[in-house]
Amino acid sequence: MPTAPLMTVTGTTLVLAAPPAAAPSPAGPAPRAPGPYRRLFALPGARAFTAGNLLARLPMGMFGISAVMMIAGQRGSYALAGAVTATGLGATALVAPWTARLIDRHGQARIAVPATLIAVLGSLALIVCVRLEAPAWTLFAAYAATATTPNIGGMSRARWTHLLRDSPAAHHTAMSFEQAADEFCYMCGPVLAALLCAAVFPEAGTLTGAALLLTGMLVFTSRRATEPPVTAAPRRGSPLRALGPLLVLFLALGLVFGSMEVSSIAYLDAHRLGAGTGLVLALQATGSCAAGLLYGTLRPRGLGTCLAVLAAAMALPAAAAATGSVVLLAPALLLAGMATAPTMVTAMARVHAVTPEGRLNEGMTLAVTAILAGIAAGSATAGAAVDHLGPAAAYLLPAAAALAVTVAGPFVRRAGDRARVVFTANAQGRR
Repeated sequence: MPTAPLMTVTGTTLVLAAPPAAAPSPAGPAPRAPGPYRRLFALPGARAFTAGNLLARLPMGMFGISAVMMIAGQRGSYALAGAVTATGLGATALVAPWTARLIDRHGQARIAVPATLIAVLGSLALIVCVRLEAPAWTLFAAYAATATTPNIGGMSRARWTHLLRDSPAAHHTAMSFEQAADEFCYMCGPVLAALLCAAVFPEAGTLTGAALLLTGMLVFTSRRATEPPVTAAPRRGSPLRALGPLLVLFLALGLVFGSMEVSSIAYLDAHRLGAGTGLVLALQATGSCAAGLLYGTLRPRGLGTCLAVLAAAMALPAAAAATGSVVLLAPALLLAGMATAPTMVTAMARVHAVTPEGRLNEGMTLAVTAILAGIAAGSATAGAAVDHLGPAAAYLLPAAAALAVTVAGPFVRRAGDRARVVFTANAQGRR
């Protein structure tokens, strides 16, 4: 409200004096601009489909260990349990790309929901076969049916790509979040599964995983507004041909991850760490999850840089193991994990860049399949190295594999540059 002017009389003159200026109110701090993740989840529908995505993704880290504990507990054979889960992985490698291709052609909701129902029925059939002591071949058949489980991480990444096709910086943040979500689920899933199977009943892990998968997939696919549209245009180009060199890269990365895990388990077991083994192993996933979230707020780096950092980081556990100290190994695994997420985010960006239009789910599923194949090969090779050379020497395998990937990095980048580009390197570098 304005203040009235001051009046006074001097002789016969009326003097009007302006009121004293009001003291300026102290200006408050300027409002902080929302961070990249806050802007990301402010997009309409983003929080809802992400919630469903996380619910459906958590069981990906539960099913394997749940099946092993359930079968071994009821049948008394870890060899049978391992063979059943290995068969499931092999079936997934064959079926998953075809499921992804159908999703690209007909839409996420139309294919993912029935495919998930088949996978859930396979999990329930496995429980029934184990409980009724059915012949061993029924266990293999039931677990093979779970191979129809859609690649929920790939479908979520496809949604972000559709929503953020005109914002490379936000797309980089979304891909970093997805990688962190992968690490979180693969870190927490086995822990939850082991707890349920041990503390509740042997089938609890598989039942819970099946319920989470179905619920999460229904929530995810119900958000139709964010689903990438299906185009009627003919699909040209083969993702397998376009991703050839990149699939070799992902295979080698899987070799790094699989051999690192087995080497760590053997090393910690040799030092009789007991229950602390899980905590030390979790450091690697924790480092990757944290680094993935941080990387999403930074300018993306080149694939060669990320691979070089990965090679240096993977040498740290080998150096720590050579000293015979678990105390040194723990931070080495943490640092090795921190180099993983940026490498995976950047490599997945190359998958986005070279995959033919309309084939993104199939392209990302092929990459995941290559990683799983590499993990299987790395686990087997590291197991042999542990038996013949000892757990400390086995750490040289992931270090050597990471170094080989770094040397081959320029070839992968040159091969990718000849393919069609969705997000160019220059565009992704702008913030």
